[in-house]
Amino acid sequence: MRVDYAKAFPSGLQAMLGLEQAVRRGGLEPPLLELVKLRASQLNGCAYCLDMHSKDARALGEDEQRLHVLAAWREAPFYSPRERAALAWCEALTLLPQSGAPDDVFAEVEAQFSPEEIAALTFQIVAINGWNRLAVGLRTPVGDYVSPFRERVPSPER
Repeated sequence: MRVDYAKAFPSGLQAMLGLEQAVRRGGLEPPLLELVKLRASQLNGCAYCLDMHSKDARALGEDEQRLHVLAAWREAPFYSPRERAALAWCEALTLLPQSGAPDDVFAEVEAQFSPEEIAALTFQIVAINGWNRLAVGLRTPVGDYVSPFRERVPSPER
């Protein structure tokens, strides 16, 4: 790790975590949010976030096949119109210099999400792109993440 950003700038970390908490309260389905986080992390080449969000998605019950073909979601029949709109919006905002956030992509988002949901989804895309830049830029170690969503295994009785 180049810099432990949590120790070096804890108020920045708290601000990022606050944004994540606000998005979680925004009413969007947790599995949808994980797909969006994974897609942005694929585009940004963030191994730490790919590890984290694939584990979280699995723990929330996401299907392995959908995870494996997420990079080619346009060609796969496994995603709902709502998921497709969210993934397209994620790509448009993650690749903003190339995409310019086109009107037709926004129209699809608008057809599938309420204004409040669009705002929450957009904040989630902003957040995951920020996390990706922290993890890639500061070289967050990969592989040890354990999902808080995993099933709790009962302790054996003694």
